[in-house]
Amino acid sequence: MEFPKTHKIDFHRTGFTLVEMLVVITIIGILLTAGAVGLRATGGKGVSSGVATAEAIFDEARTTAVARNLRACVLVAKELDNNSSEDLKRIVVAYEETDDDGEAVHAGVPVPGSGWVLSSRGMVLPEQVYFSEVLSSVDHPAGGDTMNTVTLSNVKTKYEGEYFIYQFNGEGVCTTPGCSFVIGSGIRTTNRPSSESPPKVSGSAERDFAGFVVWRNGGTSTFRSPTQISEFLPSPGEPF
Repeated sequence: MEFPKTHKIDFHRTGFTLVEMLVVITIIGILLTAGAVGLRATGGKGVSSGVATAEAIFDEARTTAVARNLRACVLVAKELDNNSSEDLKRIVVAYEETDDDGEAVHAGVPVPGSGWVLSSRGMVLPEQVYFSEVLSSVDHPAGGDTMNTVTLSNVKTKYEGEYFIYQFNGEGVCTTPGCSFVIGSGIRTTNRPSSESPPKVSGSAERDFAGFVVWRNGGTSTFRSPTQISEFLPSPGEPF
């Protein structure tokens, strides 16, 4: 009887060929590159989502003003007395305090420490995303001054401090039309006040800024690119 022929098996071939190793190295290189790109994009997504949520907060403030026929505002924490980790990150909505007859207690101008009642806890900007005191202004098209501020002291301890203010009258009209709201990706020491440790641009987020302009009717126009915000954006390591 004739048995079928068998193939010899080479038990000594235990390594990879040069071609196989090159293919593996190429694949690893592609995966590392894709991962690095994904990490760089993380800040951009945070800024984009922060702008979208902030626009909803502004719409809430305007709706509150019209519904109550009182002044309402968006407040952005500049420097909180007892919660420095949320400096330039906490955004809340407030409306004007009234007396028993429904009349505004402090009609006319904001009075530091009184006159405003928080209507919501608002939002906190995403991780490593901060409000830009440098790039936000009262009249953006004209290159106006930085936003006005107000101090809150008749609120919960964690909310006490100084805030930038965006205000609407009882008809929902923005009292500073053309004002801008700009945020950017950066880093800061969160256990120190923003005056001592302002956010600084990180090397991977040199042009990672976004925001919008608030018009008289309360509508917003989003900046389509960082160059619309300013021709002189802060460089890596500079505060914003």
